Amino acid sequence: MSRMKLFALQALVAVVAIAIWWIGSTVKIGGVLLLPPFFFSTPGEVFSRVVRMVATGVVWHHLAVTLIETALAFVIGAAGGILFGFWFARKPTVAAVFDPYLKMVNALPRVVLAPIFMLWLGLGIWSKVALGVTLVFFIVFFNVYQGVKEVSPVVLANARLMGMNDRQLFRHVYWPSALSWMFSSLHTSVGFALVGAVVGEYLGSSAGLGYLIHQAEGVFDIAGVFAGMFVLAVFVLIIDWGVTAIENRLLVWRPQAPIGND
Repeated sequence: MSRMKLFALQALVAVVAIAIWWIGSTVKIGGVLLLPPFFFSTPGEVFSRVVRMVATGVVWHHLAVTLIETALAFVIGAAGGILFGFWFARKPTVAAVFDPYLKMVNALPRVVLAPIFMLWLGLGIWSKVALGVTLVFFIVFFNVYQGVKEVSPVVLANARLMGMNDRQLFRHVYWPSALSWMFSSLHTSVGFALVGAVVGEYLGSSAGLGYLIHQAEGVFDIAGVFAGMFVLAVFVLIIDWGVTAIENRLLVWRPQAPIGND
């Protein structure tokens, strides 16, 4: 399947979804609207709200705050996950000692941690960053850990026979093995970094997309809620495209899988 055809099909899904939403919120069936505007708004109202938010500049400040929180959570969480993932994979004794504690902390509901971070770090950006870090760290950590553990013993043995030291093994064996696993986790962790930032803003803040959505919900402004969610979705797509571009640049050696069959 060509990329153009794939894009057309993806666009078709969006068009069909919006058409169903528009019909359900504007056309009465048996005298009843399937999607009452009070609960679902309408595509026209949401689009108008998004245009107004962009034109007046209201959204830009909040978007910038969420972007900073997301970027910090993503970078700190991913860096920590990569470092500890490599360390634990290369130190089986350390991994065995800390394994139950990592699983215990990873099992904690992050929403429970949000008020604690706000108490410790205040209502500024760092409480949101901390929440995002807890989401990103474990995703990257477990993927990198598994990627390093999956290195073929035969490849390692051959590399050592060629006289590679630990630094060369890291660069030419462990790092390429973990890279594919790492980038598969980064695609997911970008979304979770944003979730952490938005949830933190929703629970308590004075700026950000989560704050905008919370304010709109507080006055039953459904169009405002959906407009905030739309901006959020576009924001996620742009970040994901950026991660994909970096992935393609760093993994240029990897064979490209076919998109699909015609």
